[in-house]
Amino acid sequence: MTDLSSPSAPDTIKIEASDSTGTIQRRARGFLALFFVAIGLYTLKGFLPALLWGCVFAISIWPLYRRAELRFGRSDWLPMIFTLAVALIFLVPVSLVGMKVADEARSALEWIDDVRNNGIPMPEWVPRLPFMATQATNWWQNHMTSPQRLSHLLHSVDVGHGMQMTKQVGTQLARRGTLFAFSLLTLFFLLKDGDSVIRKCLLGSQRLFGEQGESLAKQMISSVHGTLAGLVLVGLGEGAIMGIIYMSTGAPQPLLFAMVTAVAAMIPFLAWPTVGLVALLLLAKSSMIGAIVVAAIGSVVIFIADHFIRPALIGGSTKMPFLWVLLGILGGAETWGLLGLFLGPAIMSALHLLWTIWTETNPRKGIYAKDTEF
Repeated sequence: MTDLSSPSAPDTIKIEASDSTGTIQRRARGFLALFFVAIGLYTLKGFLPALLWGCVFAISIWPLYRRAELRFGRSDWLPMIFTLAVALIFLVPVSLVGMKVADEARSALEWIDDVRNNGIPMPEWVPRLPFMATQATNWWQNHMTSPQRLSHLLHSVDVGHGMQMTKQVGTQLARRGTLFAFSLLTLFFLLKDGDSVIRKCLLGSQRLFGEQGESLAKQMISSVHGTLAGLVLVGLGEGAIMGIIYMSTGAPQPLLFAMVTAVAAMIPFLAWPTVGLVALLLLAKSSMIGAIVVAAIGSVVIFIADHFIRPALIGGSTKMPFLWVLLGILGGAETWGLLGLFLGPAIMSALHLLWTIWTETNPRKGIYAKDTEF
């Protein structure tokens, strides 16, 4: 028991009070930091997808940017050139698809106008239908070839609802365009100040989590690189191969369906419906051989890509089993949309690394992430 009458008693009390005050201040600073982080994320919640897309773009092209920087030197023009290149990669296909959709919409309006004036002529196959050719012919002549009946049917469509849907589509396009612009802006500044951002992120992770924090960061970045190669590049390769097959077999709109196949193939097993649709369209055109060729080659290409190439590229870069990779891709896409294709595997790679660290006898043996540049 401390003797309060001794000369050293006041100093002891001051030290204990000082330690208690320091602990309270550290906790208060921690709560204050969490509060501002939470309120900051809430303030930016509308722009978080744009910021995350900018980070994904920066991580994906960072190795290529570093090579260009070492070759041509550091300048403010280099980040701008890479940002413009990324913008063109997305804008050129979207513009082509938009022009094609506009042409198809104009053709559809012309067809509707022709139908209102002349009706729909009877196809040659209607009188040849088995068992019900007479009934089908009479129905078509009474309902489809009469401009008055078709005009009444077309006027019965809710035009106001169509206008409202068009307005909603325009609003969504404007919002998506704004978010894409902010993603490009984020990409530019991340490339411009990349070295400083990487250094500060590594320092912060080491202070908070130690060496394991740096390993987690590198593991997640390796996952983004693997996802880029395993999903995006493989999907583009599948779209290019199938586009050649579509053109060689005489499929309708081969360029448009090639782009749709490439985008769908970025998600495992999702390219099957697109290839099947093209095969059905060829079958409808009485091109049996073309439909068989598209279905057969498409099945082989998708099977090889989904079962051999994609797991090797994604799982090989992160040392994850393919089941983890598949769950990350599908779960991320369901939860986060297209952004989840990158976030899902990154989150699962971090969980897999934590599991490996926790199940090692010596936790330090679980740190196996490669010391590669971001």
